[in-house]
Amino acid sequence: MHLWDKGGTSREWLISFTCDSDRAYDARLAPYDIVGSMAHAVMLGHCGLITAGEKESLLSGLALLFEEASQSDFSIGKEYEDIHSWVEIRLGEIAMEASGNPDADHPGSEPARETTDTNPAGQPGSQTAVSAAGRLHTGRSRNDQVLTDLHLYTRHQSYLLAQDIRALAGNLLELSVKHEGVLMPGFTHMQAAMVTSFGLWFASYAESLCDDLQLLAGAAAMSDASPLGTAAGYGTSLPLDREVTAELLGFRRLIVTSPYAQMSRGRTERQVTGAIASAANTIGRFASDVILFMSPGYMFVSLSDDLTTGSSIMPQKKNPDLFELIRARCNRLQALPGEVTLMSSGLPPGYNRDFQELKAVLFDSFDGIFDLVRALNGALEGLVIRKDILSDARYNDIFSAEEANRMVREGVPFRKAYREVAKKAGSGSFAAPSVTDYTHTGSIGNTGSGLIRKRLDELTESFRPGCSPRELCEKIRN
Repeated sequence: MHLWDKGGTSREWLISFTCDSDRAYDARLAPYDIVGSMAHAVMLGHCGLITAGEKESLLSGLALLFEEASQSDFSIGKEYEDIHSWVEIRLGEIAMEASGNPDADHPGSEPARETTDTNPAGQPGSQTAVSAAGRLHTGRSRNDQVLTDLHLYTRHQSYLLAQDIRALAGNLLELSVKHEGVLMPGFTHMQAAMVTSFGLWFASYAESLCDDLQLLAGAAAMSDASPLGTAAGYGTSLPLDREVTAELLGFRRLIVTSPYAQMSRGRTERQVTGAIASAANTIGRFASDVILFMSPGYMFVSLSDDLTTGSSIMPQKKNPDLFELIRARCNRLQALPGEVTLMSSGLPPGYNRDFQELKAVLFDSFDGIFDLVRALNGALEGLVIRKDILSDARYNDIFSAEEANRMVREGVPFRKAYREVAKKAGSGSFAAPSVTDYTHTGSIGNTGSGLIRKRLDELTESFRPGCSPRELCEKIRN
């Protein structure tokens, strides 16, 4: 049955085209949809739109559905349009099966309220349960339901992703401390330029991940707003209390106006995919560095044998396939915000079915970045750092800035020191000095890892714990 069914007929291929992919996406949103329905049921009872018995019956039935939808093999059959119809129809089916009355009112209709229950009001098999099943949709639309589902999903997944990014950045900081004194050439224009260290290299990527977390926190904050109760984007004449559902679902605030709830569709997805794209950029650049540093012209790092693959024809080859795939998938993720922009731009006011396609982009973004963060975190264990890079005479000239700075400390004007050292480097007579002390924050001798770690902790703590579907389910039930 389809919630929008009005007694006519539809072409089967049209139903398949419209609903098949959405059912697959909705299966992932099912636990979020059910806890949203639980909060809605409590609110309906609070406002006197359903009886206390109907509220308890709905909560009892929805708790059963939550366990069903939480199974790893859960799917929505073709007999249902989407998660919303599955919930409403399954509630009625459960009530009728438990009552032993298969001829009871159809779960999608509005049955008469019963006053003579054979079972306690809160039990799925009571006549009250049969009645309640047809009342769950009171005062809401699929539009505000799916918006609520997506906000709950985004907030929760952002929290989980923040923990994974924190772990990756933390490991990079540990490697920064471990390799603080291991020097390497720094490059500009692909030319060896100045002395740097692996400590700085690792710390710089940890700091980049902090900025990515900052963007993700902003996207998570945008999703931490309740659209439930805005119906199809223009509100409802029923006396709803939107603050009740917002509090039950742990939202920090409401999306205030009903039209903006619909207008926000696409904006939240664009923000979160943008934040994910930023993290993908960081990870992709790190992977690209590793690939370059492994190449014969550099040989700054190597990978353990378990992180490389060989050639089918060249016996000596050890290829950085893992990091190449990380780079490719990172590049793909960076394209997804553009998909969101194109799918959500230039649309007429109100809800449009185009928005349905945004679910796939959102899921792909989270799935992709989770895999990439975890892959890189695991690969760091097999990254071997070469410690004698600067013993190679090819890199003597990168110490020229050190020599100019030494002359400055002795009183020579910088521009004069610059010219003298440049002349020696150009003639091939430059002799590399030892590296002097670096003391300023963000330098070889002072990477600032502690400051980065402090910021990392602060950013991670800004994400909302306790927002999983199960935690919300238990909160509402209790």
